[in-house]
Amino acid sequence: MSTVDTSSIAGRGRAIASPSPRAIALIKAVIFVLCLGPLVRLVGGAALDLLGVNPVELIRRSTGTWTLVFVLVTLSVTPLRRLTGWHWLARLRRMFGLYAFFYAVLHLTSYVWLEQFFDVAAIVKDIIKRPFITIGFAAFAMMVPLAVTSTDKMVRRIGAKNWIALHRLVYALAICGVVHYWWLVKRDITKPAIYALALAMLLGYRAVSAARKRTP
Repeated sequence: MSTVDTSSIAGRGRAIASPSPRAIALIKAVIFVLCLGPLVRLVGGAALDLLGVNPVELIRRSTGTWTLVFVLVTLSVTPLRRLTGWHWLARLRRMFGLYAFFYAVLHLTSYVWLEQFFDVAAIVKDIIKRPFITIGFAAFAMMVPLAVTSTDKMVRRIGAKNWIALHRLVYALAICGVVHYWWLVKRDITKPAIYALALAMLLGYRAVSAARKRTP
């Protein structure tokens, strides 16, 4: 009858909880490449004419979906770090946040360029008349200062306290992103409801954690 090598298991657990700087760099490099997957898929599909009868809509919806996914992934880092004790996960948060902004830029570009052909009057009219576009633009506007201040240099320049206060905008923009998707879909709300549930859980976790900190 074989015995369990508890020291080996403990060693692996410590390796996961506190990977070496080299391992973290490798993990970040792999995740960085994987995060480019949706873009590579769209570019390949466009090159091979595999984006269907309405490629512009597919590009717009795909980039919008991945923007929301990366926003939620960014918000999930803190709960995962606290629940697992893997504090090194915090080093991935900035990359996920910047990828959210990257796909948001692609999403906006697909609308402004491929759909509206830079027609400023039509874009302004759309923002005023269609609420889901209004709230989508609001979400993007909130993402811009977060992306601009994402560097360590900007943290030092504006101060950690101000930086933390500014980056709480991520909660508001995440809500706007979910609402944007919900209002866009109109009929089958299954997917936006899933994103809304995920966001509710992430925000709920933070609310509970904050309440516990205030409790003596």
